[in-house]
Amino acid sequence: MTQSPAAPLLHHTVDGPEGAPPLLLGPSLGSSHAVWDPQLPALARRYRVVRWDLPGHGGTPTDVLAPAPVPTTTVPELARLVLDLADSLGIERFAYAGISLGGAVGAWLAADHPERIASLALICSAARFGEPAGWRERAALVREAGLGPVAETTASRWFTPSFAGSPQAVALVDTVRSGVAPAGYAACCDALAGYDLRADLGRITAPTLVVAGRADPATPPACARELTDGIPEASLVELAAAAHLANVERPAPVLAALLGHLAAHPQDGPADPAAGLPAADDRSRHAAGTAVRRAVLGDAHVDRSQARTSALTEVFQDFITRYAWGEIWTRPGLSRRTRSCITLTALVARGHHDELAMHLRAALRNGLTPQEIQEVLLQSAVYCGVPAANTAFAVADRIVAAHLDDPAPHPAEGTEK
Repeated sequence: MTQSPAAPLLHHTVDGPEGAPPLLLGPSLGSSHAVWDPQLPALARRYRVVRWDLPGHGGTPTDVLAPAPVPTTTVPELARLVLDLADSLGIERFAYAGISLGGAVGAWLAADHPERIASLALICSAARFGEPAGWRERAALVREAGLGPVAETTASRWFTPSFAGSPQAVALVDTVRSGVAPAGYAACCDALAGYDLRADLGRITAPTLVVAGRADPATPPACARELTDGIPEASLVELAAAAHLANVERPAPVLAALLGHLAAHPQDGPADPAAGLPAADDRSRHAAGTAVRRAVLGDAHVDRSQARTSALTEVFQDFITRYAWGEIWTRPGLSRRTRSCITLTALVARGHHDELAMHLRAALRNGLTPQEIQEVLLQSAVYCGVPAANTAFAVADRIVAAHLDDPAPHPAEGTEK
C-alpha cells in the first residue's frame, strides 16, 4: 500500500465503529458526500463508512487536481485520489458503493485494482455516460456561464416530478449552486466525457450489485442492464418511482439492497466456489442474517423481537436468523423484491395473516409499490384461492393505506421472528 508523497486528499468524513469492515461511498456529479445521508445511520452501525467529495465539490478544492491552466480530470485520476485517501486511512481492501460518476470510479477500481475492492455497488451508473460531445459542451457552458444554467435543470434529471419539490430534493439542488465550484464541475464533466468501460466490464471480479431507477433520464435502466450483462454474476435491482438519485428518492429499498449485498459478501469471508456463495460459519451466517433481517424488517422490529427472547425461544431466534435470513435471504440468485413476492404468495396460501402483515411492510421497504403488491395478491387469488386472497386484500388494504399516509420506513410489525 503506497501513497504519493504529499498527495492532496479528497475531503472526506468517517463514521462507524473503529475496526468495522471499511465501506467507501462515492457521490454523483454535482452533489457532495451528504447525498448518502439517508443511508448513513444504518450503514455506520455495521461498517466503517468513508464518504468523500469530488474535486470542486463540498469540501474538496478543485486544486486537488494536477495544476493546469484549465483544470480537468479523468475517471482513473479520480480513482487514484480515492486510493490515496484509502491509503492515508490505512485501508487496504474495502467495499465500495458509488452513485453515477462515483459508481464509475468504483467500477474502474474494480477492473484495474481488483485486489482493493471486496464488493461493489453501482447506483444509477453506467459503463459509458452517453456521447462525449454532450459532456464537453456542458463543461464549456459551465466554464463560461457558471453553474446557474445547469442548476436550473438539475431537479428534472435527479428526481421524478412528484419528488422534485420535496425539501430533500430542493436542498440537494441548492448544493449545486452553493457548494460546487464551476471549475471542479467542468473537470468532472471532462472525466465523464472520456469514460468508457464497456470493453473492460468482464474484468470486474468483485461481487457486484447494480441499482437502477426506472424513471432515470440520465442513466436509464438500459445502462444498468448493460452493466449487469457485462459484469460476471452481477445482480440488478430496478426501482419504480425513482430517477437519478434513487438513494434519495427511494432511500429504504436502496438501503435494503445495499445491506443485503454487503452481508452476502463479507469482506473477511473466503469464497466457496462449489456453492457459489461466500463460505460462512455459524457466526458469520448469523451476522449476515441479522443485517438482512434488519434491512427487511427494520431495526425496531428486530430490537423488539430480541428483547422478548426467552430461554425457551432463544434457540429458535438463532435458527431463524442463521437459516432463513443468513442462508436464504442473502443468496444472490433472486432480488430482494422477488423474494418478497414469493414470501407474500406463500403466506397467503397458508393463511398466516400476522406474518403476511409483517411481510407486506417488509415488501414496501424492499421497494415493491402498492400496485405491484396488488398484482401479487391478484395472482394469488388464482392459485391460492379466492377466500385466501380476500382476507389478504383486507390485510394489505390496511397496511398500504398506512404506508401512503406516512411513507417513511416503519418496523414490520407482526409475528416476532
